[in-house]
Amino acid sequence: MKSDTIARAGDRRTEEEGAPVQALLDNYAAVLLAAVVGSILVITALIGARVLAPFSESKQKKISYECGMVPVGRVRTQLHIRYYLFAILFLIFDVEAVFLFPWAVSFTRAGHAAFYEMVLFIVILGGGLAYAWKKGVLQWK
Repeated sequence: MKSDTIARAGDRRTEEEGAPVQALLDNYAAVLLAAVVGSILVITALIGARVLAPFSESKQKKISYECGMVPVGRVRTQLHIRYYLFAILFLIFDVEAVFLFPWAVSFTRAGHAAFYEMVLFIVILGGGLAYAWKKGVLQWK
């Protein structure tokens, strides 16, 4: 009789330990269901568009569209590297702003180490800006 009580207590412990795992799986069941339903809807829309949409293989359909005007010249054009450099510099300093605002909000609680780390971060970015300036990347010619 004592062994039955111990075995039942052990079973209860196993069921109790399995409860959080089951709750976790129940939470992910809804996500899995939504992913499956979403995938079915997307696949159905793609197949429906392919089956129902009119397609024609003519020369006029294959040219690029430029507001109703006949296209002149090459379809693809090369962009100058300075556009990419400006975009990359913008992203670098945009990321700096993203890191700087939360740091400034929690500045009083962050402590001295966080202050010196942010100073180092700004010095590194300032060095990159100085290097870009020295190389003439910021001049629009």
